[in-house]
Amino acid sequence: MVGEASVSLTFGSGPLSESPRRGDLNFPLADVSPKRQLFWQPDERRLRAIIAGVTVFDTTRARLLHETAVVPRAYAPLDDFRRDLLVWSPLTTHCPWKGDASHLSLSGEGIAVDNLVWTYEQPLASAAFLRGYGAVYPDKVDVWLVEEDRVIAELRDPYHRVDVHLSTRLAVATIEGEEVARSARPMLVFETGVRTRVYFPPTDIAHPSLMRPGSGKRTTCQYKGEASYWTVADVEDAAWSYDLPLPDALRVQGHLSFDEKHPAVDVTLEGA
Repeated sequence: MVGEASVSLTFGSGPLSESPRRGDLNFPLADVSPKRQLFWQPDERRLRAIIAGVTVFDTTRARLLHETAVVPRAYAPLDDFRRDLLVWSPLTTHCPWKGDASHLSLSGEGIAVDNLVWTYEQPLASAAFLRGYGAVYPDKVDVWLVEEDRVIAELRDPYHRVDVHLSTRLAVATIEGEEVARSARPMLVFETGVRTRVYFPPTDIAHPSLMRPGSGKRTTCQYKGEASYWTVADVEDAAWSYDLPLPDALRVQGHLSFDEKHPAVDVTLEGA
């Protein structure tokens, strides 16, 4: 997510992350796993990465690498890249868990992107499965396609869920101690590794005059869509909403969620 970190099995507060939020295991991870854990998973979807109209790779043989404290990355067999457009770069980087990574730049058809792809030609023995695969830096990709669907931001993590439920628990939002929203019918968003988010129906905002468009800030979540921000009670970007959410978040369309990280904002939920 742009603006709020995504989570997964091994990132954020996921069960195999550095700081799992909650839950119990019947075995101690410290006894069976290194601090940095790698999970190499087949991905049966057709994946494509496109830059300036050029398909950099097209594969049905991708693998997802889940790594502690790192957002899951898609790796494709090097044979599924446009090798005719890739040239070796002098850049190398080192990972103590995977080994030394070589890089390739995209050059051709009027396009030049430095150090687009990384690959482990001689990975560490514990990560030998990486040999023959490469990954691209997601911020250098213009379009991701999963099958024929265009994906915003980055590829989605198959272990990340967004569930939206109507609640009858009383929710109250205040800004600098002033009540700005009260609802007995909030939508609650339960998202993997993220604390429960309260979304207020627009009709439950105390006074419409308290709200006006924010700074123009927008953030993108590959699970919920693009959010626009609101100034509430003169606090800029105090809340956000999704005008055209993705299918998993359709039920919060037009609802407002208040930014609890802002020192002036407080949200309480009955029973929480």
